[in-house]
This record gives sequence, C-alpha cells and structure tokens, in this order.
Amino acid sequence: MGSSPFIPVIDLAPLHSADPDALGNVAAQVRQAFIQSGFCYIKNHGIDEVVIGDAVQAARRFFHRPLDEKLRSAPKESVRGFNAIGRTQMYGSKHPDYKEYFQIGLELPRDDPAVLAGQPLRGPNQWPQGDAEFERALMAYFHAVADCGQTFLRAVAVSLGVQANFFAGKYDKPLQRTQCVYYPPHPAEADEDVFGVAPHTDYGCVTLLWQDEVGGLEVQDRTGGWVAAPPIPGTLVVNIGDLLARWSNDLYVSTPHRVTNRSGRERLSIATFYDPDFVATVDAMDFGVTPTDRKYPPTTAGDYIIGRISTSQKLAKASAG
Repeated sequence: MGSSPFIPVIDLAPLHSADPDALGNVAAQVRQAFIQSGFCYIKNHGIDEVVIGDAVQAARRFFHRPLDEKLRSAPKESVRGFNAIGRTQMYGSKHPDYKEYFQIGLELPRDDPAVLAGQPLRGPNQWPQGDAEFERALMAYFHAVADCGQTFLRAVAVSLGVQANFFAGKYDKPLQRTQCVYYPPHPAEADEDVFGVAPHTDYGCVTLLWQDEVGGLEVQDRTGGWVAAPPIPGTLVVNIGDLLARWSNDLYVSTPHRVTNRSGRERLSIATFYDPDFVATVDAMDFGVTPTDRKYPPTTAGDYIIGRISTSQKLAKASAG
C-alpha cells in the first residue's frame, strides 16, 4: 500500500551523503509535512531490519505468555514494564484503550543524579525474569531508534531556522519511552467507540512508529475525516507531539490519530516517544518567535509530559470505577 499526499514519504538517505544541499532539502520536506499534517513516513531511516525483526519476535513471544506471567512485570516504578488492557484512557474517550504494552526507557542506575533528584520516568528498566533475549532485542532497538531520532531532528532543527545540532543539546538524558504495543482483535460485540488507541494527540516532541502489516492507524485530516496511514515496508511513521507544536508556536501541527483493530488478527507496533531531557527548557523564542507573538510561557519537557501522562492514567482509573 502507498502513502497519500497528506502523509508524504521522506527519504533520509541524503542526510548521509556528501551533498551540501541535502540537509536543507530534507528539512524543507519536513517543514511542509509538519505544517500540512504533522505526519510523514521516513525511509532509509538507518535501523537495521535484523534489529527490528529481533525486537518484533521478542515482543510477540512476550505478549503470547499467560496474563499472570506478564503481570509479574507490571510497573513498580518509573512506569516501566508490562501494562495490561485498561491502563490508559485518552481524554474525551468513553473507554480505556484496548491494548497491552511493554515500556522501556533510558537505563539509569539508582545513583544517577536524575534518579536521585526524583525525576519521574527515571531509573532502571524492569525486565521479565529469565528472558535475556527480550532485554537484548529491545535495548538494541531502543538505541537504534534513538540514533534515527537524532538524525531526523537535525532536519527538524533546520526546518525551524536554527542550527542542525540544536536538539542534540536537549537530549543528554532523553525522556525516551519505547513501547511494544499489542492490540488483540476487537471482540465482535465491542462498541464502535472501543479503540486500540482512541483519538488523541501525542504529548511530546516526535514519535517514531514501526507497525506490522495489519494496519489500523488513521490520521485526522483538516476536514475532520480520517485518512489511513497503512504500513509501508521499510518505513517508519513519524509524527509530532503537542510539545513540539507548542515549541514551534503552533507552526507545526499536532494531529489527532487513532488505532482500530477490526482485522480479526492481532496487531503489533513499536512506538518510540523521543522526547528531550526532563529539565530541557521549551520556549518558542528558541526559533525566533518574539515575546509579543509567543503563545505559551516557557516550560520544561518533563513537567509538560508528566502532566499529560498523569491525566491519561487518572481517566483510566476513573473509568474502571
């Protein structure tokens, strides 16, 4: 299946060439995509297919375990580990998301200054016992997708009129969360407003998504309709979150999207929320916006993202009664 003009495919191969115009050309495509829809596909992203395949196989094996085994890896701290169906609910939705997911983040020892400072989402990962391959495969993907994220952010920086290395200084200890997400087939009797993930915008800077061949991701267009974002082999889907929209003073659009799995098959994706350091300052003046034109006061990446995550989980708890 191909893409639509609303969600273009951007080739990152030129970023690894000696062409002096390559970065500017890719940045112009990024700017157009993020003004138009907030979404694009990227090809030649640099993540080895073996790394992806190993992560996918390890995730499938884990999600096929009995629920009581998976629950032994439920989060105890840092929001790391296995999250069962009902853990999250999007603002405005009637039901919790119909999905399971396993989340990892930047591996930090307990004596790291960020952990000692009490920053949420910080600390060691929580791995299933006795499955070293799962840990190896997911960490290999985690690091590979982070490298891809930094390459892509060079183009984003230039697209916003600043030096290519602007974001690198904001990602010393990124709030990267990589989630393996498992969507069981929707039960035949499920309400039509039960979603794998209900319509929402992402919270952070950029999201990089690998999805299997099942499909189900849809993006809202400017008329309020829904456009399919089908899997395209060899690509990732990239979209911006509310943090980057705010950072750009709403030049870039954080677009609602959703997942519905009515295929009758299980669906797997790996979503990476590639976000800056907890203490990174987010201010539209970084990109030349004047104090008069700035729509939002400065904030930090951590304060903003934690606030959004907390709201989502409170909604799920309230729905469960």
